[in-house]
Amino acid sequence: MAFGNPNKPVATPTAVPTPAPRATVPPTTPRAAAPVVTPTPKPSAPASKGLNPYELTKVLTGKVRLSYVKVFQPDEKDGKYSVSVILPKSSTRTIEAIARAIQVATENGKTSKWGGKIPAALDYAWHDGDVERPEDEAYAGAYYFNAKSSTAPGVVDSDGVAITNPADLYSGCYARVSVNFYPYDANGNRGIACGLNNIQKLEDGEPLGGRVSADADFAQPFDDEDADY
Repeated sequence: MAFGNPNKPVATPTAVPTPAPRATVPPTTPRAAAPVVTPTPKPSAPASKGLNPYELTKVLTGKVRLSYVKVFQPDEKDGKYSVSVILPKSSTRTIEAIARAIQVATENGKTSKWGGKIPAALDYAWHDGDVERPEDEAYAGAYYFNAKSSTAPGVVDSDGVAITNPADLYSGCYARVSVNFYPYDANGNRGIACGLNNIQKLEDGEPLGGRVSADADFAQPFDDEDADY
């Protein structure tokens, strides 16, 4: 039995559009943290260029504060001239220069002092004042290092004129210091020491170690009635 009108055109079935495949979204990759930039020592230049390797371990600091100043007479115990250099942690340029110098000195020591290997434990002439001297206000927020020399360093003022009076360069004043870092291996001790070259005093500061300045002692005007004679 037939159904419907055989002469009626058959409707073409409506095509159902196939949805386009959804684009695959790559998983989100966490952004890598910015790398910590460690100062890299400059490679040693060929001798033909005349570069003195000593210059690679030499540092001229910015403004620092001096402590334990013994630069006009050597210490009675070890016969060395010395000074403790206090460097604010905000002194980025000087800190980076010292980091490079220490790295170069360490590489130098590998071949010249330590038989081709860098010892696992080295002593450094570089200290964190907040960690190693937390009780001392002068070292708060600062690094410090001790610089020594077998010969007396040159000492000048801000105009480059030689300072010969020990009272003019004291613990607490501000200066720039020329130093160099070098490796050592002595009596079983290995590390990087700091040699003292020259000092330029920049300005006076509050004396450290209990010393009182002349300005503070004589701040009050003299009264004849207080005279003993």
